Amino acid sequence: MEYILVLLALICAICGLAGAILPVIPGPPLSFAGLLLLRLCDNNDIDGTTIIIYGIAAVVITLLDYIAPIWLTKKTGGSKYGTWGAGIGMLVGLFMGPWGIITGPFLGALAGELIAKTPANRAIRTALMSFAAFMLTTGLKFIYGIMLLIMIAIEGWKTVWQ
Repeated sequence: MEYILVLLALICAICGLAGAILPVIPGPPLSFAGLLLLRLCDNNDIDGTTIIIYGIAAVVITLLDYIAPIWLTKKTGGSKYGTWGAGIGMLVGLFMGPWGIITGPFLGALAGELIAKTPANRAIRTALMSFAAFMLTTGLKFIYGIMLLIMIAIEGWKTVWQ
């Protein structure tokens, strides 16, 4: 049973890491599920505090992933059109492949600002901030995924070979 749990935990961690780049896959929650699966094994050094910390981090990073581009667009003086555009661009980008995922929030915020008759230089600044928020959250998801993949691999190895 230990082998199966470790294998499932590793699969979750790998899929969670893929979810850092592919927004259709919930990366941090999948990586965290891998940690929970590994916790079910008898021989592991994962304590309750670790579970709580990584669980909170998964929730915070997942929420930031959806909120940050819209919030930062608004914070940089973007209009409601720019804020809505960033959100819509993010959703539409999901269906457009990797480039759509990367450029969706930027193009959505830019289109929204231009529809609102915002001057071009301010519209571009607002769209760039939306893009920066997207890149920041992608980086956070990737770092979280790598950390959990390494932890699961090390703890899984110790669990199976002790």
